[in-house]
Amino acid sequence: MKQKKQANKRSILVTSALPYANGPIHLGHLVEYIQTDIWVRFQKMREHECYYVCADDAHGTPIMLHAQKLGISPEALIAKISAEHQRDFAGFGIGFDNFYSTHSDENRELAELIYLRLKAAGHIESRVIKQAFDPEKEMFLPDRFVKGECPKCCTVDQYGDNCEACGATYAPIDLKNPVSVISGATPIEKEAEHLFFKLDHFAAMLRAWTGNEGVAVSTLQTEVTHKLKEWFTAGLQDWDISRDAPYFGFEIPGSPGKFFYVWMDAPIGYIASFKNYCDKHAVDFERFWAKDSAAEVYHFIGKDILRFHALFWPAVLEGAGFRKPTAIFAHGFLMVNGQKMSKSRGTFIKAETYLKYLNPEYLRYYFAARLNDRIDDLDLNFDDFAARVNSDLVGKVVNIASRCAGFIKKRFGGQLSAQCSEPALYQEFEAKGDEIARFYEQREYSRAIREIMALADKANQYIDEKEPWVLAKQKNRDAELQAICSMGINFFRALITYLKPVLPEMAVQSEMFLNAGELTWSSVQKPLLAHEIKKFKPLMSRVDAEQIEKMIHESKQEAAPAAKIATAATAVDDPIAPMIDYAAFSKVDLRIARIVAAEDVVGADKLLCLQLDIGGETRQVLAGIKAAYSPQDLIGKHTVVVANLAPRKMRFGVSEGMVLAAGPGGKDLWILEPHEGAMPGMRVK
Repeated sequence: MKQKKQANKRSILVTSALPYANGPIHLGHLVEYIQTDIWVRFQKMREHECYYVCADDAHGTPIMLHAQKLGISPEALIAKISAEHQRDFAGFGIGFDNFYSTHSDENRELAELIYLRLKAAGHIESRVIKQAFDPEKEMFLPDRFVKGECPKCCTVDQYGDNCEACGATYAPIDLKNPVSVISGATPIEKEAEHLFFKLDHFAAMLRAWTGNEGVAVSTLQTEVTHKLKEWFTAGLQDWDISRDAPYFGFEIPGSPGKFFYVWMDAPIGYIASFKNYCDKHAVDFERFWAKDSAAEVYHFIGKDILRFHALFWPAVLEGAGFRKPTAIFAHGFLMVNGQKMSKSRGTFIKAETYLKYLNPEYLRYYFAARLNDRIDDLDLNFDDFAARVNSDLVGKVVNIASRCAGFIKKRFGGQLSAQCSEPALYQEFEAKGDEIARFYEQREYSRAIREIMALADKANQYIDEKEPWVLAKQKNRDAELQAICSMGINFFRALITYLKPVLPEMAVQSEMFLNAGELTWSSVQKPLLAHEIKKFKPLMSRVDAEQIEKMIHESKQEAAPAAKIATAATAVDDPIAPMIDYAAFSKVDLRIARIVAAEDVVGADKLLCLQLDIGGETRQVLAGIKAAYSPQDLIGKHTVVVANLAPRKMRFGVSEGMVLAAGPGGKDLWILEPHEGAMPGMRVK
């Protein structure tokens, strides 16, 4: 076979978005890390210099508060979470060259260096602003710790930075009926001096950079450039890069009591993690991050953090004298069985839970078979998941080796034929390498998988037509049998080479079986001839549907531990409502809720507006209990709420549930109060 000349060696640095050090890795996170890992492994198979770094995003108010709740230091919390994250990533074969933390000396030094350069160049401005302040906790509230009604569309239960319903962005103080997520208190406005990055200083550069002007590789995907045009039209706003104490993070040089906003030092963590790697492995750091660097730098991120990566980050790098990324690759969200991941349905699945029940390479393959270079959401359908893995990997790829290896080992001592009996057919497998490589390079993994599986079909068709199991029973056909099975082994070798970025563990097992060293992309150019293979061992078992059910069941148990409370009787003089069957009643989702805020509804005689914490989510409910309760008497109480009642638009606002109460009415009305040990979000059975 003709040897191809090795392409020019590239120097590539790749990052994934930093996981937040305040919770576990779940399958939604893994879309990105698997997508990135496949691309990195492919580049390394092409023998390019390629590094993959990441880190835990370890700063911010949520981490500080979580650590306080656990009674440990923030440093102890992030060390614990880091160990869990690295365990889960390793379980899914994510091959970081370096996994670090933003709470590091390197990150502090780089954050201070970048800030001081920006300040010296006139890109930092100080001014007094009004902020949401929790009067009970005596602290300024981060955007995500204030909830209320969107000031644009009036959708309830929106965070203090942007509306999930209409996409509007705003400040927490702009929310209607705001509530502190921490204490349930109504935030007050308080003035504070803050530091701002002047993003509009870089408008011209950003328009050119985001418009893919003068670049060999598109900086951003087409869908992303369209979204950015909307932001440019709305005008580039100055970026608040400071936060007030108490805050877990790096204090800003020359500004006592002020800390870098987590989104300021988090992306700098990409550089810091690589700096840490370079210092340990004698790699030239400047060669990758200097202004005139010829190396390539790529960020893989989710579409929800585009604004930070496509606007603020390149502007900060430009202003501080560092190179900008070569490109930013965004992906969509993970859906499960056609719907958003759900704790109640058991489809909000932690990486740790998945690994108890299923082979991680099932998921790597399924994601690869569905991923492309766009930012579309990806659906994990478990029926399709099982069918595709069983058909493609077990039924096609592994089947080729298992059908041929036994004959080679038993009849020929593991020795493959000295000649390639089907050079033209093998050439088809070898020739497909360039097209498959192009699809990997372009992140069109689904197209790469389709081409690989088409080759697998061709290999199985060849074996079916030649029927080696028939030849094995006939005399004087050994040479023909050896030639056919040797071709089958070489077809398998080509397939597993092309699949190696997706299935690294199965590739390692295959390398041991093939006994020919590490598979690189160029391995396919020359078939194995007159070569001894090892005994074949099963490489992958079929997906067990029962294991999927067990995984989903455990995820439900983790998300919604059962809570049993007594139910209250209906008032005896009320007429009995029409009978419903058990199936209808079972659809009612009763949850324990904590009343975090309560207030009168202006203009309503009977209604109180309640803000209910139902476990990780706040709901607004308009309840007709004003005659029986004063708002201040309700705050902090636990009650029972119908959580799956469709939102109802009323004259005085939207109600997102129903509080259960008993009594004849008026002043003699009592909300159901479970015992004080109940936790918000628990189901009532």
